[in-house]
Amino acid sequence: MSETSSSADPSSGPRPSLGRIFWVFLVMGATSLGGGVVGYLRTALVVRNNWLDDITFVELLSISQTLPGLNATNMSILVGDRLRGAWGALLATLGMCLPGATLMTAAAYAYGIGGDDPWSKAFLHGIAAGALGLIVVVMVQLGSRVLKGIADYVIVLATAAAVALFGVQVPYALIAAGIVAIWWHRPRGKGTGEGPRK
Repeated sequence: MSETSSSADPSSGPRPSLGRIFWVFLVMGATSLGGGVVGYLRTALVVRNNWLDDITFVELLSISQTLPGLNATNMSILVGDRLRGAWGALLATLGMCLPGATLMTAAAYAYGIGGDDPWSKAFLHGIAAGALGLIVVVMVQLGSRVLKGIADYVIVLATAAAVALFGVQVPYALIAAGIVAIWWHRPRGKGTGEGPRK
């Protein structure tokens, strides 16, 4: 399957049914693990179903990260609303959250019984490593498409350093990065149509 995303606007073609939206998000909610959900979201929404292009996906992901709550839940609301309005948002969110809520209830019970077992700890460490790998893959895939110049890479590294090294909270780091990016990519010249600085 090709990794090339479609740039078509979902509103320009047939909209997915509410049942299809629920099913796609239900599968993602049931099969994604930890932070790897971002990779699952991109694969399902951009690559498989062509509901979004990479640029729109990054824009919605950026919004979801600046809002309170889980990224996956916020993305479900934003994408569902974009595709089918309020009902789409409701069913996408329900599909995403239902498997996790069910499994986490069972996991909490199981962890309470055997959480100190060495095999349980080994399993959790392995899942964490796999989730991190998925995050790195998605970062590389999206970065190659949306980062256009050296300044963009500098903003990315500065934002990461602010959060990881200096303990800046994610919303504040994203707001600061957004302000800098808007200033840097602002139109240059009056009435000349000159684009952002490269």
